[in-house]
Amino acid sequence: MRYLTSLSLLAASFATTAYGTLQIIPGSTWTATNTGKHVQAHGGSITKVNGLYYLIGENKENGSAFQSINCYSSPNLVEWTFVNSLLTLQGSGDLGPSRVVERPKVIYNSNSGQWVMWMHIDSSNYGEAKVGVATSSSICGSYNYIRSFRPLGFESRDMGLFKDTDGTGYLLTEDRANGLRIDKLTSDYLDVASATYLFGKNADWEAPAMVKVNGVYFIFGSRLTGWDTNDNIYSTATNLAGPWSSWQTFAPAGTRTYDSQTTFILQVGNSFMYMGDRWFSSNLMRSSYIWLPLTISGTTASMNTNYVNWVIDPNTGTWGPGPSENSYEGESATLSNGAKSVSCTGCSGTKAAGYIGGSSNGIIKFNSVSSNASTKTTIRIKHENGDSSQRFADVTVNGQTQRIAFLPTTDGNTPGSSTLHVNLNSGSSNTVQFVGVSGGWVSDIDRIMVPVS
Repeated sequence: MRYLTSLSLLAASFATTAYGTLQIIPGSTWTATNTGKHVQAHGGSITKVNGLYYLIGENKENGSAFQSINCYSSPNLVEWTFVNSLLTLQGSGDLGPSRVVERPKVIYNSNSGQWVMWMHIDSSNYGEAKVGVATSSSICGSYNYIRSFRPLGFESRDMGLFKDTDGTGYLLTEDRANGLRIDKLTSDYLDVASATYLFGKNADWEAPAMVKVNGVYFIFGSRLTGWDTNDNIYSTATNLAGPWSSWQTFAPAGTRTYDSQTTFILQVGNSFMYMGDRWFSSNLMRSSYIWLPLTISGTTASMNTNYVNWVIDPNTGTWGPGPSENSYEGESATLSNGAKSVSCTGCSGTKAAGYIGGSSNGIIKFNSVSSNASTKTTIRIKHENGDSSQRFADVTVNGQTQRIAFLPTTDGNTPGSSTLHVNLNSGSSNTVQFVGVSGGWVSDIDRIMVPVS
C-alpha cells in the first residue's frame, strides 16, 4: 500500500478543507501563539491525545545547558501554544546547572495510567552517557523525575522510544562503544528488561526514531557527525530481533537530509511526517524544525522533495504542496516614522524595508493585499535579522494584532522566513502592518508571500 497519495489527486480535496493554506514552513521562525517567541521543543516528539497534538522537546533559548523540557499543543500541526514546562532547572543533580538533558520522548503506560518520559542525561562533557526516567499523570503535566542510569550497564546518548502495537515499550539507544541498540522495557516502562538487538560497532548511528507500517519496522538514524548534518539513513525488519536490512538513505544523497537530523517520525492518518532538527551549534536558540512528508511503501522510505511550504490535513494526513502566492515587496509598502528602503543584496529586488520599530517607532504597512482565501491562512515573511537574538513585531492584519518573532538570519543580506497565521478577507482590501515592540527593532522586511486562495 502506498501511503502518500500523488499530489495530482489532492488539489480538489484541499479546495474544500479548512487546512488548505495553513502551512508548515520548514526551517522558519515558528512563533508560539501565547508567548510571542520561537517554539522551543527541539529533539522532541509529537503525540496525539483527544484530538490535540502535543509537541514535547528541549528548550534551547539560552544555549546547550539544561533549562526545561517544554510542551506545546496544536489542533492542526501548524499553530502551537505553550502549555507547560514538564521538567525545569533544579539547584543540583541531573536537572541542575550545566547539565545535559536531551531528546525527551514520552509514551503512555496503560497498566499504570502514567505518561513515562525517557531522556538523555549527561554531564557537560558528555562523559556520563545515561538515560533518565520521569512520570506524570497527564501528557503535559509536571513530571516527577525518578532517576538516571546506564541501561543494562551500557552507555546511552542520543535515544528514542518506540511503543509496539502489542503495548511493549522499547528504548532505542546509541551506545558509542558497541553500536546502536534496541532494548525491551519492563511492563511499567520504568526500566530496561532485556536487550533485543545490537546493530554492532559498524553501526555508528545516533538520533534513532522508529515507526511500524503493515508489520514492517523502520528505524531511522543519523551518522555521528556532531552538530553537523549528514545524509540520514534507515533500515527495516519484520522482527525487532532482526534480521535488519542494509542501511540506506531516504533523502537525496548529498542533501544532508535537507540540512537536518532525525528526531521523530509521526503518523498522521495513513501518512507519515519526518521531524528533524536544523541545529545552529553556535547559537542553539535559533535552531529550527524541518518537518516534511515522508513516503513509505512496502519496505522503502523516501523523502525526495524539500518543500518550502506544504499543507496537511491533521485528521486524515492528506497533504500537498503550498499554495500559489502573491508577493508584496517591503520597500514598496507604505513606510513611515523613519522606516525606509535599505539595500539588501540577497533580497528580492536587492532592497528591503528597514528601520522598523526603534525609538522612532518606524512602521511598515502593506495596503491592498489580495487573496481569495476563505479560511485561516499562512503568510510567509521574508526577513533579515543580523542580530544574535530574536527580534519581535506586533503585526496587525485587518484590525487583529498578534506578536511574531524573527530568528537571527545568516547575515543582514540573506533572508530567512517567519510565519504569520491570519484570517484574510476575500478580495484586495486586506492590510498588513508591522510595528516594533517596546522600542525594539523589527527585522528588515524583504517581502510578504500571501496565498492566492
